[in-house]
Amino acid sequence: MPYAPVDIPELRLEVLTKFITKFTAPPELVFSSMFPTTASESSTIKWESMRGSRGLAPFIAPGSPSHVIAPAGIAKHSAEAAFLSEKIPFGEEFLNNMRKAGTVQQYEAAKVRLAKDYANLVNRNRRRKEWMIAKMVCSGSFEYSEEGGTKLAVDYDIPAENKVTLLSDDRWGESAADILGNVMDAKSAIKTATNGNVDLAVMNTSVLKLLAADSNIAALLRKDAFGDGNLYSGSVNKLVGVNPQVIAGLLDIPQFLIYDESYEVRAYLTAVVTGGSTTVVSVDNPADFEVGATLRFYDVSAGTYEDEIIASVQIEAGTITVDAAPTASFKAGEDFVTMTKGFVPDNTITFLTKSVEGNTIAEFKNAPFGIPRGYDLTPKSWLDTDPDVAWVRVQNKGLPVLYHRDAVYQLTVR
Repeated sequence: MPYAPVDIPELRLEVLTKFITKFTAPPELVFSSMFPTTASESSTIKWESMRGSRGLAPFIAPGSPSHVIAPAGIAKHSAEAAFLSEKIPFGEEFLNNMRKAGTVQQYEAAKVRLAKDYANLVNRNRRRKEWMIAKMVCSGSFEYSEEGGTKLAVDYDIPAENKVTLLSDDRWGESAADILGNVMDAKSAIKTATNGNVDLAVMNTSVLKLLAADSNIAALLRKDAFGDGNLYSGSVNKLVGVNPQVIAGLLDIPQFLIYDESYEVRAYLTAVVTGGSTTVVSVDNPADFEVGATLRFYDVSAGTYEDEIIASVQIEAGTITVDAAPTASFKAGEDFVTMTKGFVPDNTITFLTKSVEGNTIAEFKNAPFGIPRGYDLTPKSWLDTDPDVAWVRVQNKGLPVLYHRDAVYQLTVR
């Protein structure tokens, strides 16, 4: 007798939807909870951004018409929402264990597998949302693929004066570095533009090391200067061994967000990689691989790997070029490559105020998709026959938007 996912309680739509609400977003994904989420009226996300604030109403004579206000520095933006969709199959043996209890152990094992695999689908989707917001905050732009493979890009038009790259002699860790001056410049730029104070500085531990090792900061934090001698006590960073909020207090910034969470991108080889000669690597999907990152080659059968630096990425050609050929050879269709990268770059610090005149500087806009129309994480399950396979899918569509472009200051420090 034929059956469908509706015959299996754990695969029913209402159960899968409850799973999404039950699963707690990974606590390490901090950007996704930093800004509110709202709904867009269409898949084309439209927003207006501003530069500056503190407008002043003009005087007029009694009985005269009011002036028409045009907010200073306003600009209109639009971009197609990024569409996310992944699915996972469950075969005949799994379906039988879910439909007929058999032994309790088989049934429980099948339920555990469904929960784990489904949680993985949901969390992969959440990490992509985190990736988009991190790119907006820390880079000011990113590229993504539309359905059908069309490559799109969104640029948040952060002012050039708020995207600063230090010269080689002035970089943090160099003898001429002026960290205190650089931080003051960032705070002054945001204050001048928005009348807001820096609420947050975002960095990873690589940049925190540079702050902790700076001789000027160390001198100011001594007990005989302005410090309490607590740089190495309290809530210390486990990797650097210093208390970042002590440095934040010295710089008069309410919070240092030390963010080391990373993501992994994986692609399978579509052509043989010959050891000692192949530098142009053909993969099934080169999207999201980045120049300068480390490409790790995995030999599945041997259980070994090898690392090379990415020199270039060719999306249309489906290839990744590395600086040097790996010494070992790797098989097409079996072996794969990965790239692991932090959400926050290891050479930047980003300063921001999270609201301007009581309004949040950014939002994540969920776009409508599917039939019936859905917003945010949306599950679906269905059954294929010959062979019997149940599919579970999770989709989402949306884009982060930045309303106050000059409330963000991105500083490349090394």
